[in-house]
Amino acid sequence: MTSRGAGTAFSRKNYRLSTEPEKSRVTGIVNSRLLNDYLHRVFTSADGNQPAAAYRKHLTFQNLQEHLDRLLAEENGSEDSRDQVAEGRLGPSTVVLDHTSGFEGLLLVDDDLLEVIGHSNFGSIRATTCVYKGKWIYEVLISSQGLMQIGWCTLNCRFNQEEGVGDTPDSYAYDGNRVRKWNVTTTNYGKSWAAGDIVSCLIDLDEGTIAFCLNGISLGTAFDNITRGAGMAYFPAISLSFKESVAFNFGSRPLRYPLVEGYHPLQDPPVADLVKARKLLGYLKNVIHIGIDVTEGKLVEKDTSMWQLQGEPTVLITLAHIFNYFSPLMCKVYLVEDVLMTFLLSILERGGAVEAHPLIQQLLDLMWLLMEEYEVHECLKQLLMSLLRAYRFSPIIPDLGLQIHYLRLTIAVLKHEKSRKYLLSNVLFDVLLSVVFFYIKSPLRVEEAGLQELIPTTWWPNRFTKEGKESKEVKEESAEERLRRRAYERGCQRLKKRIEVVEGLQVQILKLLLNNKDRGGGEASRYIFLNKFRKFLQENASNRGNLTVLCPPEYMVCFLHRLIAALRFFWDGHKAKTPAALSSEEAYVPPQLFYNGKVDYFDLQRLGGLLSHLKKTLKDDLAAKANVLIDPAELQAVTMDDLDEDEESATSAAQRPSAALAIGGALARPGWLSSPTLGRANRFLSTAAVSLMNPRRPLGALEKIKVRTLSVEQRTEEDIEGSHGNEGLLLGRPPEEPDQPITENSLLEILDGIVMMYNLSVHQQLGKMIGVSDDVNEYAMALKDTEEKISRCPKRRRDIHEELLKSQKVFSEKLNHLSRRLAWINVTIYSKEKMQDIYWLLQVCIRTIEHGNRTGSLFAFMPEFYLSVAMNSYSALKNYFSPVNSMEELPGYEETLMRLAAILAKHFADSRIVGTDIRDSLMQALASYVCYPHSLRAVERIPEEQRISMMKNLLAPYEQRPWAQTNWILVRLWRGCGFGYRYTRLPHLLKTKPEDASLPSLQKPCPSTLLQQHMADLLRSDRDLAPSFLNSVLNQLNWAFSEFIGMIQEIQQAAERLERNFVDSRQLKVCATCFDLSVSLLRVLEMTVTLAPEIFLDWNRPSSELLLRRLAQLLNQVLNRVTAERNLFDRVVNLRLPGLESVDHYPILVAVTGILVRLLVDTDVQGAERATVVLLADPCFQLRSIQYLLGHAEPSALAAAAPATNKHHFSLHTYTEYISTEELVKVEKMLNHLSEESKQAAATTLPTSEEDLCPICYAHPISAIFRPCSHKSCKACINQHLMNNKDCFFCKATITGVDDFTKPASS
Repeated sequence: MTSRGAGTAFSRKNYRLSTEPEKSRVTGIVNSRLLNDYLHRVFTSADGNQPAAAYRKHLTFQNLQEHLDRLLAEENGSEDSRDQVAEGRLGPSTVVLDHTSGFEGLLLVDDDLLEVIGHSNFGSIRATTCVYKGKWIYEVLISSQGLMQIGWCTLNCRFNQEEGVGDTPDSYAYDGNRVRKWNVTTTNYGKSWAAGDIVSCLIDLDEGTIAFCLNGISLGTAFDNITRGAGMAYFPAISLSFKESVAFNFGSRPLRYPLVEGYHPLQDPPVADLVKARKLLGYLKNVIHIGIDVTEGKLVEKDTSMWQLQGEPTVLITLAHIFNYFSPLMCKVYLVEDVLMTFLLSILERGGAVEAHPLIQQLLDLMWLLMEEYEVHECLKQLLMSLLRAYRFSPIIPDLGLQIHYLRLTIAVLKHEKSRKYLLSNVLFDVLLSVVFFYIKSPLRVEEAGLQELIPTTWWPNRFTKEGKESKEVKEESAEERLRRRAYERGCQRLKKRIEVVEGLQVQILKLLLNNKDRGGGEASRYIFLNKFRKFLQENASNRGNLTVLCPPEYMVCFLHRLIAALRFFWDGHKAKTPAALSSEEAYVPPQLFYNGKVDYFDLQRLGGLLSHLKKTLKDDLAAKANVLIDPAELQAVTMDDLDEDEESATSAAQRPSAALAIGGALARPGWLSSPTLGRANRFLSTAAVSLMNPRRPLGALEKIKVRTLSVEQRTEEDIEGSHGNEGLLLGRPPEEPDQPITENSLLEILDGIVMMYNLSVHQQLGKMIGVSDDVNEYAMALKDTEEKISRCPKRRRDIHEELLKSQKVFSEKLNHLSRRLAWINVTIYSKEKMQDIYWLLQVCIRTIEHGNRTGSLFAFMPEFYLSVAMNSYSALKNYFSPVNSMEELPGYEETLMRLAAILAKHFADSRIVGTDIRDSLMQALASYVCYPHSLRAVERIPEEQRISMMKNLLAPYEQRPWAQTNWILVRLWRGCGFGYRYTRLPHLLKTKPEDASLPSLQKPCPSTLLQQHMADLLRSDRDLAPSFLNSVLNQLNWAFSEFIGMIQEIQQAAERLERNFVDSRQLKVCATCFDLSVSLLRVLEMTVTLAPEIFLDWNRPSSELLLRRLAQLLNQVLNRVTAERNLFDRVVNLRLPGLESVDHYPILVAVTGILVRLLVDTDVQGAERATVVLLADPCFQLRSIQYLLGHAEPSALAAAAPATNKHHFSLHTYTEYISTEELVKVEKMLNHLSEESKQAAATTLPTSEEDLCPICYAHPISAIFRPCSHKSCKACINQHLMNNKDCFFCKATITGVDDFTKPASS
């Protein structure tokens, strides 16, 4: 490499360009005088002065190399001074992290040994080089803002999983997470850091001080008088907790912030190479600046921005000489960042569109022409890595100028087709986490980001009451508040415009990557991107438990929005050219993508279960409907894969190449959370004797993925787009799918990937960022409360007044900070445009599910995530984007809501869907849907046939399926119609801590009379449905209430013990759940009794009497347990245990009362008589339980309670806000009726001998005899038993019939 190019005989590729023999004026080498002048102008000496022409050596291409060697050798004496700088330092000249012995705990270190991720509680690692004299500096790029201690330590420091850098003598650290400094003890120091910040660590061993800087701003001296002297040398070191990550820069790259005077980086910069590279760059600039006018025979100044090579041999050979020396230097990261990137950025500094600077394209052409291929590859890789690092770790400034600057250069580089394809194929997804380019980080410190200047006036909504609910009476906005709000909104608009510039540039990058017209020299960019994008999704889908491999969700959110914008641009562009195709507003993913094997869904669950199972069970349907034949060999292979899966995981370590093993299998490709360089092979460090070559950890899911029929890397453009009758991705169109072009097939796969991305992590991140808005609301309430206290504070209490003023100041400052931060988040994450993207995604999912549903059994092939995204995106629109943007303003909102309601109603009980998780999610989504008036009305608007089918599925027996959510849905449809059932929160909970008012359970009652009517019709018309449904409800009520009573007995016993016992919070939660279930089951029974009373009271129906007896029995049991004086229920309620807040007399007693009133008062005379007879005949019936409802206590109980005059008795009369006068009158009427009837029944009932009582219940006389065994019991017991079992109680013989039994008169 050193002796390249004697004369014009180059060992490089450039000689091919000077082969056009004709056109001598243009292509011939210029005359020797002009050439001499030209070369002297280009290759000036170091001082820039050219000697007079008479004293200049005559330059030709023959002696140019010698001249260049002499010029480059000038001023290289600076190497002598470098040795003096190195004094005071021990260790290798290339400084890296010590991965052999200088670490503690589990750590992941990237292959450049400069990036580290914590993989244990508190791992520590130091560098390979230490310092003992002089002033030194290194930088740490913070990739995650968690718990880390960064600083210096000596060789004697011993760390463990609890103690790290700064926790031992002679180690010193700064912790920006807790904003403290550490040296055995700790004190406050510095500012909080955030991901994307750079910490500079400075040590002055002459003065004995240690200091830190954050993003170039000094935080002041942290430690002085540090230990120095013989044997004391300090290593850079860090301790970091699990999954925290950083990247070090000891000097291998230019330090990001200018050196503090007198301080040197631990690793010396390549001074000689820097001088040489800068000189060569100067010569390159001269070539661009100086032109040769052959006709005039003179040199001319040229406009550098429009420079083009134009095949001039003189210029080309001159450039070849320069690149002969320049190329090897451009493989070094320091020089690429310091020289090349700086030069390219300076070209774009003149402003204007990137297209206005073709010089960069020309320079890239030159690089591909005059550099060896491996040199261009390395140079481009280092350039992109430097750009990404610079973009990610640039501080936020008001105009986002730094981010815009780096994005513009990225666009300029990617505009070059050959460079773009190389970077896409080998760098953007393989070496870098290129998704960083689409991320706009949120500033944690708004002052430094300049948000105070951008948004000088802050504002926050005051619409919340102390209970945390939206205020009912909307107060008129004062003039001052209106001015503040408008000023704040103007500031937000200014911010939005600046962020939109960055977002526009990010979309431009994606448009370049999605270009499918650049087929020069191989495959178009879009198809390279498509395969890399699919692999990216695979890594994130297959490693959901391994945090170090996942792309951070905050990056995914931004990437999703930019990708949607770019996708819709190309989609609508195709529509413009092909009018028959669909517009992006009608986009969907056709169902054949899910079963034709052209798109890999990795191991993601399908609606019908595992893909291998579906291929076996539905192969005939695939052949008949979609013309897709499954190869029997593939079916056999799939079966063998399933059988060998466990064996494969055990043996795969031996079969894989050693390179894969050396990185610690379970942690393949970590570093996604670390620096932007990321990827590549990584070292897994562990002090727990984990060998690097033979990791004990099992191999991760990523490596277990089987290669499908056509792997992602093997696919070509033809496999995706199709040609000559080959439909590509759309192979196997089912007959239900319209024969109409949708769009380019490649765009369909990107759309599918976008939906998958949303499911992987975007939705969770949207929910996480809403926390800032919640914080604003909390502080706003606290400030309002404090201001009210100040106004009420007595003047004489100046001490209290001063404290309140301090609190007011703290809350105001915090709100100012949060409101500016919220403005940023609202613009970048929750803006109207972002809301429209998520809404578009919801519509895509709805259309995809509708098309898939039409394919019948083939619907089972659809991945589960389509249904998940449909539900989650709706939830995000409803809960996360308001109140900033209202969902109701979206176009077609009502129709979309109705179509989603139809999907939920149809598929929550769809037999084609087998996954329990997705079925539960559908049920929960439907339950949430019926809690809100606007979405409930959408359910009512779906076709009647679907509504009736939904209600029939809800009324299926509760056994053998999850029934709690079903019951909850029925309860919500009833809430607002039942007895005393018009409350949002229970009366006794109104004064407790406020809950989140957006919870579905806290919505105001919105009953659906239409769906209630469907339920009534079904119960009346289907004689088998009603008994099976009600029998299951009664069984579950019996179970839930029995469990509840058993648990409160245990809780009461624990509370009565002398020693202090704490009841397990989980037990309390289960107990409260059983109580809530009991109440909701009682409400469903009340609903049934009200809507279709004949099911219980029309004894011409075969099961009605039995159902009525069972109902009476359970109601009496509940009443007796809850209303007995000084009973267990009372005592537990009075304990007021946290977790049992919902357990109270009111909810359960009003539910029972509602059923009794409907049976005994709100019915015809015959029905009331039958209900009364059955109720009084139940041996558990006690009149005092009914009296208890109205506060009528027994005389004996009153006498016993006389001393405790303040004892509060339950009475429905005290709940006048919740129970109407009319309802109370009915309860009084019921009590009077039962009092009279019970007296008459007592007078007429004859005593029954014990022998004649039913041997099962001992409550009723024997009235039935079984065939063929002739055993006896009462009718109630045998009828109830036969609903669930056909065997005799006593002999287990199968009962074939039951006859009435009457005792003979002689007896």
